Amino acid sequence: MTLSGRIETTSVRSSDSGSHRFNRAQRYDSVGNPINQTVPQSDLPGRQAHADNRTKVTESLADLALQQTSRWFIKNQNADGHWRGPLEGDTILESEYLLICGWAGCLDQNTMFGCSKRILAEQLPEGGWAIYPGGDADPSASVKAYLALKMCGCDANSEPMKRARTAIAKAGGPWAVNSFTRFYLALLGQISYSDCPAVPPEMILLPDWFPISLHRVSAWSRTMIVPLSLIWSFKPVRTLPRDRGIQELFADCTYEMRNRSVGGNDVWSRFFRLVDSVIKFVDCLGFRPLRRRAIMACRQWMLERFQGSDGLGAIFPPIVWSIVALRAMGCSENSAEVSECWKQLEGLLERPDDQTIRVEPCRSPVWDTAIALRGLAEIDSPSVKVSSNMSSAVDWLLAREVRFAGDWSRRVQAAPSGWCFEYANQYYPDVDDTAMVLIAFSSWMRRQNLLRQDDVGWRLSYVKKATRRGIEWLTAMQNSDGGWGAFDRNNNHELLCKVPFADHNAMIDPSSPDLAGRVLEAFGSLGHGVGEPVVDRAIEYLRATQDSDGSWFGRWGVNYIYGTWQAIEGLRAVGISRDDPLVERGISWLYSKQQPNGAWGESPASYADPSLKGVGEPTASQTAWAVAGLVAAGEGSSLSARRGVQWLLTTQRPDGDWDEAAFTGTGFPKVFYLRYHYYRISFPLIAIARWRASLGIDSNRQNPGQVGTRKESSEIDEEVFA
Repeated sequence: MTLSGRIETTSVRSSDSGSHRFNRAQRYDSVGNPINQTVPQSDLPGRQAHADNRTKVTESLADLALQQTSRWFIKNQNADGHWRGPLEGDTILESEYLLICGWAGCLDQNTMFGCSKRILAEQLPEGGWAIYPGGDADPSASVKAYLALKMCGCDANSEPMKRARTAIAKAGGPWAVNSFTRFYLALLGQISYSDCPAVPPEMILLPDWFPISLHRVSAWSRTMIVPLSLIWSFKPVRTLPRDRGIQELFADCTYEMRNRSVGGNDVWSRFFRLVDSVIKFVDCLGFRPLRRRAIMACRQWMLERFQGSDGLGAIFPPIVWSIVALRAMGCSENSAEVSECWKQLEGLLERPDDQTIRVEPCRSPVWDTAIALRGLAEIDSPSVKVSSNMSSAVDWLLAREVRFAGDWSRRVQAAPSGWCFEYANQYYPDVDDTAMVLIAFSSWMRRQNLLRQDDVGWRLSYVKKATRRGIEWLTAMQNSDGGWGAFDRNNNHELLCKVPFADHNAMIDPSSPDLAGRVLEAFGSLGHGVGEPVVDRAIEYLRATQDSDGSWFGRWGVNYIYGTWQAIEGLRAVGISRDDPLVERGISWLYSKQQPNGAWGESPASYADPSLKGVGEPTASQTAWAVAGLVAAGEGSSLSARRGVQWLLTTQRPDGDWDEAAFTGTGFPKVFYLRYHYYRISFPLIAIARWRASLGIDSNRQNPGQVGTRKESSEIDEEVFA
């Protein structure tokens, strides 16, 4: 059964403006102005009854939507209990896969056809390629796509290729590409390695206290720098036939275009460009007294991190660079190390249909499973039978706890714990996944009412122990400013963002409001709150990082809708009042961004242009985030929340899913974005379930999504959470 068309979505604007609270009794015209009207007293009972009936209809349809969505999750759960949805990036992944296969000499017809089909399907009408749907042509994505298509035999005079050349020239030409793209061009003989930033392997020998040492950069940059430094040292090249190269793109480039400065024009950026030139000059002279030692250290560092991982860093770029680095050092194509890298790389290939190949940046099973478990646990309906499904998901997550001291332990003294994003990545558990798993465990315990039972078996015992370890690990990972980064503590040395290689915009891993909000939500869901030092420091961090308009930045989701939702969620979970100005301003901002149809949406363009905060095509995931934020703030009974839920109900598909083509996940702001295929269904499930449960609850007190949690947790605080 479909819900489409069952609800009449009002066009009345329900947004707040400024700092005042939304007046639910006031009506507004189509442009948001209050309508002065006199209602006869005799009409009031009838109008109230009509409003009550509309709410009841929405509630009934919400129940049906929850049943449909829960059935969808039951149907799509893997036999061992976990969920994993496709994780989609832009075409740089398919392009880079073709380029590495071409460099390795292992391109085959099926690979060329499948990847090329996706690349051509994503080409913009004007000829270039964007890094997210609706974005402008990106020079790096466009140049890599053009080279990949040429390698696959596309005619340079064909209409798509002519349009591509025009778009690339308009975007700044081939010299406007980023550092990663330059290394691909150098690998294939299209430019010289002297045109790439210097990445000397000797960096691995620098002590941790040194300002530009390896462990001062972010975890993901670390896993790319080490193999890239080996590539820069050996400078391997596979020269393409002239008709498969892209020299035509360079034909009209001026001297100024080729020698354009990489990075900013501030003092430190100019200083590091000078250092880059000196390193290259010294390298050309052959003065490399520590090179052999550095190469062996880099090799050992890489091979150690192959263990217990889905490839180096368990993400696409380091796996690719590992193949090149190992081959450059003399490893054969059939060696165990290289074969393992190819195996992990090929595991990232998705085939959405019989002809298309889409390359994933990594796998997301832990993240997807935790969110799905949390959503199913939020359903408070006897008609939804998911207990066994949740139990198997809990068991799967328990088995994925990382009890290994990875890179994070160089700066943190704590018992190893945490969860990673992928199937296996033991060196890099992360704060976000760990917090989400803890929230899921807490939701599961509440759903099963396990906290009030005397004998609940081995599963609860294991969950209690894992939860305690996770809380202790998160506490130890808190940064000095009160927030959290993703993988390391106090990884915030901004000077590193000035080096020429830092143009991927993620050289460091500082605190972000969305992570602080999620960790606070995890703490609050497990009985911790205001008055505890770790919580109080995080609250002050969120006070310091709230923008003047009431919103918060979202580092790992697009963008201010994501950050604001998560900040409100965390603040309310640990006991901050709905009337606190911090929460009040966040609520007002969410109201102000609701669209006339009741939904919310935001484009990744807001990362480059903050004036576009909360502006974009409506999406199911972002609408769910906003609704969840309102519910967490005690505004579940507001007209805005109900209209948001109504939009979700009217747009749900008959199978319980939603349509969403937008990229609402963030890899590197301004550089790389993601489409989590489960976001469009997991987060609406959570939002609708929590909205349904919030009705009738005092909105000025406890966070509706956490009702009973603080009380229940406090009763057994010493036993479970210490």
